[in-house]
Amino acid sequence: MSPRTGRPKIGKEKLDVDVKVRFDKETNEKLIQYCKEHGITRTEAIRQGVHLLISAGEKK
Repeated sequence: MSPRTGRPKIGKEKLDVDVKVRFDKETNEKLIQYCKEHGITRTEAIRQGVHLLISAGEKK
């Protein structure tokens, strides 16, 4: 049997939802810089931002 190909799954499996977001150039550059400094992907940074917004809304 041949080994499985493709990317191994890491952590919790993501759902089938795909979101497209448009940023202005300045915001995108800030996001890229943040990701480089923290060693995360843009996708992960956006996920973390959404979780922060949700938790902030729950505290009110």
